[in-house]
Amino acid sequence: MENTETGRILIVEDDERLAALTRDYLENNGLQVTVEGDGGKAVERILQERPDLVVLDLMLPGEDGISICRRVRGQYHGQILMLTARAEDLDEVLGLEMGADDYVAKPVRPRVLLARIRALLRRAVAPVEDEQDENTSRLTFGPLVVDNAMREAWLNQESIELTSAEFDLLWLLCSNAGRVLSREEIFAQLRGIEYDGQDRSIDVRVSRIRPKIGDDPMHPRLIKTVRSKGYLFVKSD
Repeated sequence: MENTETGRILIVEDDERLAALTRDYLENNGLQVTVEGDGGKAVERILQERPDLVVLDLMLPGEDGISICRRVRGQYHGQILMLTARAEDLDEVLGLEMGADDYVAKPVRPRVLLARIRALLRRAVAPVEDEQDENTSRLTFGPLVVDNAMREAWLNQESIELTSAEFDLLWLLCSNAGRVLSREEIFAQLRGIEYDGQDRSIDVRVSRIRPKIGDDPMHPRLIKTVRSKGYLFVKSD
């Protein structure tokens, strides 16, 4: 098993100074880092080099981060961490279903970026390291089946297309079925950070997961919003 602290990182960032500073900081913390400054070349590099994680800027010359992420997501199964210029960009990023696993808003704080990268790398290998047996790694709720070891879900025996971040959230909710999970708890489990009371990424992901698992977004029966508390995955009607 590869040590997550020596994961291979590709930074796609056109700001040469920022890219160099970020590369040096990450390398000093044990990561292997390469840099690509041209969005037009990013897709080819990601698919050829297959890094463990891509740090992808939203605004790039040649091709923007949204387009790059959309193009590689079906073929690249590593982690993608998006850099956004404004916190408001998150809704656009998630709404376009481009498959980012996490995001960091600029200006980038190196320690925060490193913490997010390490969390994503740990998440990527967690199902294997846990060595879960089938009884604990596969959950069934009527026609919905969620398998954490395989990181796949099925509805009526048809595979559900989920991003890595969506699967992680779905599994967290399913594995805590019958218990309300607060946004604070969800953030701590999935992203290793405290909830700031403003980030809507969890809400957006829930709204995207619901129709994929056959839940009515207007009148959900599986993933219920508990006002002022969080989310509840219902065991049965």
